[in-house]
Amino acid sequence: QVQLVESGGGLVQPGGSLRLSCAASGFTLDYYAIGWFRQAPGKEREGVSCISSSDGSTYYAESLKGRFTISRDNGKNTVYLQMNSLKPEDTAVYYCASYYFCGAAPDYWGQGTQVTVSS
Repeated sequence: QVQLVESGGGLVQPGGSLRLSCAASGFTLDYYAIGWFRQAPGKEREGVSCISSSDGSTYYAESLKGRFTISRDNGKNTVYLQMNSLKPEDTAVYYCASYYFCGAAPDYWGQGTQVTVSS
């Protein structure tokens, strides 16, 4: 069974950091691009970042560059999203998704993990 499972969310104070994980089961991440998305209450889902399968190229939403870093560990079949200098507006449910290349329509989605940035 193909599955993506996010973890690492939680409550953090403004300026803090979190590292989200996206673990795959039922398939090998090596051959897939993995993206992170987020959806805040009352807002549409937006793309956060993506890492390609071929050469590990990374892409970020312009507003998040410099604060978020995506990486992958194919040996652990896991992709990470390191989030630093978090702001209250980063509060959202964060999802990971797999696709053949960054920008394509996702094939599989995780269930999401809640990130809340608040003092």
